Amino acid sequence: MGRVNDLDPLASFAALLTEEGRALLDSLADYNPAKELATATRLRREHPAELVSAALGQARLRQRAVAKFGPEDARRMFFTPNGVEQATRRSVASYRAGRFASLGVRNVADLCSGIGGDAIALARRGISVLAVDRDPLTARVARANAEALGLAELIEVRCADVTETDTAPYDAVFVDPARRGGRGRIFDPEAYSPPLSWAIAAARTRPHAALKIAPGIPHEAIPEDAEAEWISDGGDVKEAVLWFGTRPSTLGATLLPGPHSLTGRGLPDPGVRKVGRYLYEPDGAVIRAHLVAEAAEQLDGGLIDETIAYITADELRPTPYATAYEITDELHFNLKKLKALLRDRGVGVLTVKKRGSAVEPEELRRKVKPHGPNAATVFLTRVAGAPTMLIGRPA
Repeated sequence: MGRVNDLDPLASFAALLTEEGRALLDSLADYNPAKELATATRLRREHPAELVSAALGQARLRQRAVAKFGPEDARRMFFTPNGVEQATRRSVASYRAGRFASLGVRNVADLCSGIGGDAIALARRGISVLAVDRDPLTARVARANAEALGLAELIEVRCADVTETDTAPYDAVFVDPARRGGRGRIFDPEAYSPPLSWAIAAARTRPHAALKIAPGIPHEAIPEDAEAEWISDGGDVKEAVLWFGTRPSTLGATLLPGPHSLTGRGLPDPGVRKVGRYLYEPDGAVIRAHLVAEAAEQLDGGLIDETIAYITADELRPTPYATAYEITDELHFNLKKLKALLRDRGVGVLTVKKRGSAVEPEELRRKVKPHGPNAATVFLTRVAGAPTMLIGRPA
């Protein structure tokens, strides 16, 4: 084949879609990055150097993508560095597509579609998708992914400016604005690309809509006609979503796998009480959604401090919304006493958690020098305003 121009990303990617490029990628399915130099040297004897470089780069991206897309999809899909970083995790995209399907949505305009992660999940629910992205390479990769996964009949990919896209023919819109710039994460919603205000206006034109936003969005920035949902996967908060055409002014937390969904009911903050036998650490989505009161009610618990999102209770109750620990000791903050206690109990595996403390976990671990066969968890926090150490173990 002819020389691949490694300065032209579109040409390099197009080369990967040729018969030679696909065969080369298939041969790298089990490639070991630690042996990249030897692998590159061997492959360059039979293939153009630029094609080998592009294939190795794609093989690395596919390996990174396994965590988000699973091995079966990742080995067939194509990626860009930003695409891997910014794409929605498969479990989250699948859950959201299920919500769209339950609303009776038949077609969606997926604006700022990236490499197609959400479009793929929607299409797998039988929903037709218009996937729009203004970056030519990203749009080409999304089209290749639709073809690779056998979804091309349901996914139309368009390289265009989303602000100029006519969404009138669609039951719903999904908008995932870019929240990263040249200097990293963007925290101001109006600095998103496109701005959140534009996305909200676009959402209000259709019967249903979902806008993907950063989990740290201030609650006062949430429109009254939107439902706000925070989603965590495996205990990690992944995103927040503004839903339109569902339940206005509702706050919710959804935990995956499951899903387990907790809905806000406007409960007052729980009262502060003495530390009981059990301490519950609410899931991050529950905290972000300001639903600690709802979780505490289910546990018949209270707070250890009015400013700290730890729930305490005397009874152990199963819940998907918080992790339970049995507390064995409550100490005023004192490193010498903690070190002596851990030494006496032979604690060598120490998990350090903090909330409301300026002490860093690694700093504490370095100072107490845990040693021994046993394990413990220490919480650096405040109890009724006082710096406190709670020692315990998973319940």
